[in-house]
Amino acid sequence: MSASARSAEAGTRIEIVLVKAGRTKLRYPASVVSDDGTRLTAVAPWAAEGIRDFGFVRFEPGDVFTEHYWRDRWYAVKEVRGADSALKGWYCDITRPAVTRDGELIAEDLDLDLWVSADGATVLRLDEDEFTESGLAERDPDAAARAIAALDELELLAKLGRFTALID
Repeated sequence: MSASARSAEAGTRIEIVLVKAGRTKLRYPASVVSDDGTRLTAVAPWAAEGIRDFGFVRFEPGDVFTEHYWRDRWYAVKEVRGADSALKGWYCDITRPAVTRDGELIAEDLDLDLWVSADGATVLRLDEDEFTESGLAERDPDAAARAIAALDELELLAKLGRFTALID
């Protein structure tokens, strides 16, 4: 299938569906910013109820997420801005490559995450314990290896100061 046949038009509404362990974890509407057939970028408001305080960042009503999903990479990068448009940082989900179909973008969460602060000074690997407990390494060793490699890649780019080149 050609890239244009798979691409969504800018301005199109799409449902982002985050799946974890075979079940829908979160579903929310977003607006497509761009889609070149490989990377789809969408914008959406904070989709969960209330405030989520991680200690290093707070996600709250009014926050806006510009989300980048790849069909050929094992991660999604989400730029997070507050209601005042100030950049909070980037939350990266390690996922299987995204799939689009029937007005949905589906990303399977593989438990690993990375946080990069707005100034790039803080780079945190997250949820490695959940990843280990998920049993993915035993069930699907290839997927587990790809997930770890994706996390390592994102962390290295962030520490080298080249992280934003992914999404520019």
